[in-house]
Amino acid sequence: MNTATELSRLLGPLRRTVLRATRAAKDLPDLPEAQIELLRALSEAGSLSPSDAARQLQVAPSTISNLTRRMIADRLVQRHTSDADLRTVTLTATAEAIELLNLYDHASTEILSEAISRLPPAEQKALTRALPSLEHLLAELH
Repeated sequence: MNTATELSRLLGPLRRTVLRATRAAKDLPDLPEAQIELLRALSEAGSLSPSDAARQLQVAPSTISNLTRRMIADRLVQRHTSDADLRTVTLTATAEAIELLNLYDHASTEILSEAISRLPPAEQKALTRALPSLEHLLAELH
């Protein structure tokens, strides 16, 4: 078994399954994963320029532009223009978006906790022991 191959094979389905289960469990709106990632970045930073958001999420600036256009229309993101320089723009998550993100996080934690509790104790411990390695792997990939 090649660890990289198996991890690659599992990550997408795991992420999508958790997101689907989270939405279903709490009847949450169907926010695309990319919007959730942008909201998370904005809530952690407070505000970001579109170019900083693109760099942080490792996506094209046009992707951020498309995401924010939709998210502004849905009242999830606010776009602020600097009074000093009209070319300077920052993005912030709305209070409604932060509340929605918190609901998603709480629901996904609950879903994962329940699923993990049904695993054999040895597998629960193995997952716990793997968390620091997954954090380091994420840092390496960035």
